[in-house]
Amino acid sequence: MNVIPAIDLLEGRCVRLYQGDYTQAETFNEDPVAVAEEWVSQGATRLHLVDLDGAKTGQPTNHAAIGAIAKAVNVPIQVGGGLRSRDTVAALFDLGVERAILGTVAVENPQLVAELCGEFPGRIAVGIDARDGKVATRGWLETSEVKATDLAHQMAQLGVATIIYTDIHRDGTLQGPNKAALREVAEIVSIPIIASGGVSSITDLLGLLGLEPLGVTDVIVGRALYTGDVVLKEAIQAIGPGRIQDIPPDFGNSTFA
Repeated sequence: MNVIPAIDLLEGRCVRLYQGDYTQAETFNEDPVAVAEEWVSQGATRLHLVDLDGAKTGQPTNHAAIGAIAKAVNVPIQVGGGLRSRDTVAALFDLGVERAILGTVAVENPQLVAELCGEFPGRIAVGIDARDGKVATRGWLETSEVKATDLAHQMAQLGVATIIYTDIHRDGTLQGPNKAALREVAEIVSIPIIASGGVSSITDLLGLLGLEPLGVTDVIVGRALYTGDVVLKEAIQAIGPGRIQDIPPDFGNSTFA
């Protein structure tokens, strides 16, 4: 299982939110390029970037920072936030981004998702951000009536490369991932799932290994890396492809939340 560091961008700064609340943005570094380079130096093989301004307004605004990161590191980066048209997705790819993450548009315009999957095969992901099992949109400011599991099934049918599942109530809280919800989504689709939200420790990461046989292939870690609760090198050693021993498939089942 790959560990993917998250870099959330707000007005060009590297920040973390608490449960998606923009009023609770904590700045960790004014230089996101330096942050990206640090994570790569510790062994990251992919970076997860979110344009928080774009997610909120519907128009990506952190292109300068994203482009600078893409030029500075030699690993693939995936970016989400405000991607609601073909042109905004293409503009990201022009910057050197490897994968675009669609969110709101997956709910509001699934036909566009299908078209983008056809035009950019293997490069389109969908971020499903769930609040009490329902999909949140527009920078998590609105909650739809669409069930996360229904959207996951639909997006898999349309040809997206992967689904990034985030439990909003866990995001930025260091309370552990919602493994029960991840299992529910993973069991209904055959494409890879990336877990996101709530990771607070190496123990949390080890618990996710029980979902790897179901297709949860990666995990995004944010706040825990910035607070030092998780050390990236240690996390990669614990659950990465080169780990010494696999964890049994039923590991952690008794602690599903």
